[in-house]
Amino acid sequence: MCGIVGYTGSRPVKDILIEGLKRLEYRGYDSAGIAVEGENGLDIVHCVGKVEGLAEKVADRDMPGTCGIGHTRWATHGRPSEENAHPHTSCDSRIAVVHNGIIENFAELRESLIAHGHVFTSDTDTEVLAHLIEDAYEGDLLHAVHSATQRVIGAYGLAAVCADEPGTVIATRKDSPIVIGKGEDGSYVASDIIALIDATRDVVILGDNQFAKLMPGSIEYYKEPGERFEPEVTRIDWDVDLAEKGGYPDFMMKEIHEQPRVVRDTLAGRLTGGTLTIDELDLSHEELNLIDRVYVIACGTSYHAGLVAKQLIEGWARIPTEVEVASEFRYRNPIITPTTLVVAVSQSGETADTLAAIRDARVRGAKVFGITNVVGSPVARESDGVIYTKANKEIAVASTKSFLGQVVSLTLLSMLLAQTKGKLTTSQIKLLFKELADTAEQIETILSDTTAIDEAALACKDACSSLFIGRGLGSAICAEGALKLKEISYLHAESYPAGEMKHGPIALIDEGFPVVAVATQSPTYEKTISNLQESRARGAMVVAIATEGDTEIKKHAEHVIYIPKVRDCFSPITASVPLQLFARAIAVARGCDVDQPRNLAKSVTVE
Repeated sequence: MCGIVGYTGSRPVKDILIEGLKRLEYRGYDSAGIAVEGENGLDIVHCVGKVEGLAEKVADRDMPGTCGIGHTRWATHGRPSEENAHPHTSCDSRIAVVHNGIIENFAELRESLIAHGHVFTSDTDTEVLAHLIEDAYEGDLLHAVHSATQRVIGAYGLAAVCADEPGTVIATRKDSPIVIGKGEDGSYVASDIIALIDATRDVVILGDNQFAKLMPGSIEYYKEPGERFEPEVTRIDWDVDLAEKGGYPDFMMKEIHEQPRVVRDTLAGRLTGGTLTIDELDLSHEELNLIDRVYVIACGTSYHAGLVAKQLIEGWARIPTEVEVASEFRYRNPIITPTTLVVAVSQSGETADTLAAIRDARVRGAKVFGITNVVGSPVARESDGVIYTKANKEIAVASTKSFLGQVVSLTLLSMLLAQTKGKLTTSQIKLLFKELADTAEQIETILSDTTAIDEAALACKDACSSLFIGRGLGSAICAEGALKLKEISYLHAESYPAGEMKHGPIALIDEGFPVVAVATQSPTYEKTISNLQESRARGAMVVAIATEGDTEIKKHAEHVIYIPKVRDCFSPITASVPLQLFARAIAVARGCDVDQPRNLAKSVTVE
């Protein structure tokens, strides 16, 4: 959430900051700003709205400085406004700070600072950091930032500059990502590697409570002032082209089309002679065999991947499994023992609620396994083992390829647990793995002709509300389909198990009301058809996701979207794709920005 970029070196910093912020736009934001060192102090520029607006404000402004920081803000404390946009400054405007996260004790700190004469100009929690640094500043910015962070409670990734120490940027973090890079022309800091990729491929992922002092020709790393250390350097081997649209109209469409590759890459090397191999799990066969309870903890889209996992783990491995919203997990005193496995699912690997749940589970003695898309992320570092979903960078805020990677990874984990427990034989594992791998080609078939999807979307684009219904795994798929539609088209959608229709939701249906149904061939197919008949009898316009060759379904739906026949346990992988395309097509028809939907952020690093 939010974006940080900073630079000190030999080049004018203004354009470097603007370009870096543009690279971070995918995270979601409502305002932006930069602070650039000048001859007489810091030059601060704020803008509500897009980075392009900020670029226009500074285009003709004389800002020759070579050191500065920038930020894209997603509002938490205080409405979107120029006053609340970062960077925030000290009373004398000699110190500026950009910050991601939340300062939980900001109210009491603010009162204390005001009592000591500090004057605040915004409603944000971040501004207390600028005043705390000012309060502690005695000629050494590193010491002042360290002192300030000792007084705050909460999460932060921050960068600070001071007009009295030209050419210096101090960065630190706790529970919010910060990466550092050294380029040929200077030193860089950002909240995401993508902002640094043009400057360097060698980055340092700063750890919690670590500090970096950036200067034009060097970078120093500290555990605390006076205690330097040499950090581990990570080499980034993916190309910047992966972050570009590649000829597609938007990132979401590009990432939907990358899903066959995600399936193949996630499965690569996972089956050896009929035995599943997930070495990263870092649990012995004996430890896995003792697992008697599984919790899948996640938020949003990742939660829906967990709903799929629950049915597969219980169906194949016969282990009781619960799916928990991460923000609720640690507040309800769950039953955890040393034989409990907690699976934390997070696209970004930095979701604050999921991280908090992981820490709580580990304190209680559980084994923790992470599933994430980001190498070296907090979820990866704080888990006993991890599966990387191999989705590479996902730019669109609404997750598509990361979701599919999570479903495939959780399917692998379910199969591994079943094999370990002796519930699936080697021959069964081989067959299931082959069919799972085949879904990549089946997705390509779906993507090759989207005519039926586009027609259904046009028929639904002017609706005010909709229902998504399915049974069994179809119900989990519907939950994700409804979320996608809400996220990017702003058309209200609710998801229900199809059998729940007559227990309330059917009251919503009137003439032309869209009902989207996952009605693939499954043990509950006939029951789902009955629910479609109930809906149509009340005037609903039914859009059905159906199995190729099912001509009978046309009697019960105005629009039928066919997908290749697969085993029911793999239907979440194939059936999710047309629902992604359906949501995107409606959003485009309604004139929405599918890559950056309003009010949403790619990575949620606050609770």
